[in-house]
Amino acid sequence: MTSRMAVTGTGRSARSADARPRGLRWAALDLDAHRGAPQERRRNVAALARWCIYLAPPPNEGEGDPRLQRFLAQFAGTRLAYVSTSGVYGDCGGARFDETRPVRPESARGKRRVAAERLLRERTRRGGLASSILRAPGIYGANRLPIERLEKGTPALQAADDVFTNHIHADDLARLCIAALFRARGGRVFHASDDSEMKMGEYFDLVAETFALPRAPRLPVAELRAQVSPALWSFMRESRRLDNSRIKRELRVALRYPTVQSGVSAAHAEFSKTATYIG
Repeated sequence: MTSRMAVTGTGRSARSADARPRGLRWAALDLDAHRGAPQERRRNVAALARWCIYLAPPPNEGEGDPRLQRFLAQFAGTRLAYVSTSGVYGDCGGARFDETRPVRPESARGKRRVAAERLLRERTRRGGLASSILRAPGIYGANRLPIERLEKGTPALQAADDVFTNHIHADDLARLCIAALFRARGGRVFHASDDSEMKMGEYFDLVAETFALPRAPRLPVAELRAQVSPALWSFMRESRRLDNSRIKRELRVALRYPTVQSGVSAAHAEFSKTATYIG
């Protein structure tokens, strides 16, 4: 897809560099700092950001995304792939749709993401920034599976009340981000989702069966809502099916794990080699 290039990761402080993959260059970048970094440091970091995959979420409170605002103030001229969330659509009653569907977030988290998307698209229209938006659903991978949830016996919705959920393997999301940097038109939105059409409970059952764990107990809506946190309930109450044709047509990416079944199976094979797993 591209010629070989150097990659630099960022974190809030130099200490976060300790968790970086081996060989990755690192720069400290605190987007919660209200004062800008010293001019020299800002210039040094900006020089590394001609192309950027932006993964920082908005803060957990407020109505907008001051982190993104601070980033854009420092990095003019950047080409950006911004990872958003499918939560911007809210509950869609299980409908299947493409990227032209109007956003209608119901959670505060989703509303902050919409504010961030609008900021990006406005800056892109004004010039000086080339951005694309990848609306990602549930991200999973070898170290991002609901193992701990299943071990704790956290309940899920009964089949009659269950919702459609969408997924993308972390490796495929990374490949989509890179493709968006080099192949997407400015301001374009993409569903970064695989081909699966699966109910949430079915996903938990798949992981349980694959890793020989007990299935999650199933409860009706009223009982489940009373037992889980409001934050978890906000994820479990929204039902939608994302059409992912655009990533194939425009980004020309063939997914390595086109279904959740293939991704979970690969994760199990990886765990089998190490004999350990992380919930």
